[in-house]
Amino acid sequence: MTASQMTKTARSPKLKALLAGGAVLGLGATVTLAAWTDTEWVFGGNAAGDGPGIGTSVFEVEQNVDAPFTEAGFTQAEANPGQAMTFGLSALSLTPGDSVYAPVALRTIDDSIAGTLSLDPAVPADGIAVTDADQALWGALDLRVAVLEGDGTTTFTCDATTFTGAAVTIVADGPLATAGASDVVELDADSGNTAYFCFEITLPDAPTLPTGFPLAELQGRSAAPAWNFPSVSE
Repeated sequence: MTASQMTKTARSPKLKALLAGGAVLGLGATVTLAAWTDTEWVFGGNAAGDGPGIGTSVFEVEQNVDAPFTEAGFTQAEANPGQAMTFGLSALSLTPGDSVYAPVALRTIDDSIAGTLSLDPAVPADGIAVTDADQALWGALDLRVAVLEGDGTTTFTCDATTFTGAAVTIVADGPLATAGASDVVELDADSGNTAYFCFEITLPDAPTLPTGFPLAELQGRSAAPAWNFPSVSE
């Protein structure tokens, strides 16, 4: 082997090491080879790709206290005392044995999901002045509530005959202060059905009275019960 061949052989591993680390740019300088980069983004959009594709549902119930429950009569009243159910003029002149009646219809609004409706026991109506300081009249009154499921075209009469109808369900029956019911009726989405309620308030012939309280002392008193319909979406 010649001296020239020996020199080439000795330098060969060093040159390979330099080439493995980078391109040679003059004496002792190297540079790393560049690489292409890219990013990809997506978002939660709608089918058309021009708006948000994630959101929450809507659950809202509306009421109507004016029979025959036209579309224009439905509204929302979410705080005590709410809308006034009309029991009629005779409701202010009860005598023992009398009953009076008032209706209300409830449904979900358009674009609402379905839900379940309950009925809480009565509480005093906010902001309504009454003459029953010791609540003797309040404690003497009885309540029954009947419900009929129908649609926007259903004819619903709220009177004594309502409680004998084959299609109705009596969901509350007892003292005014305690009568209520849970999971009374299911409301379909998008105003798909309507729940028609008939409230009956009775002053019994022999009402429950405080000990030693004479029946005649109920004369000239007034009460203003308010009811809440709590509802839960499905």
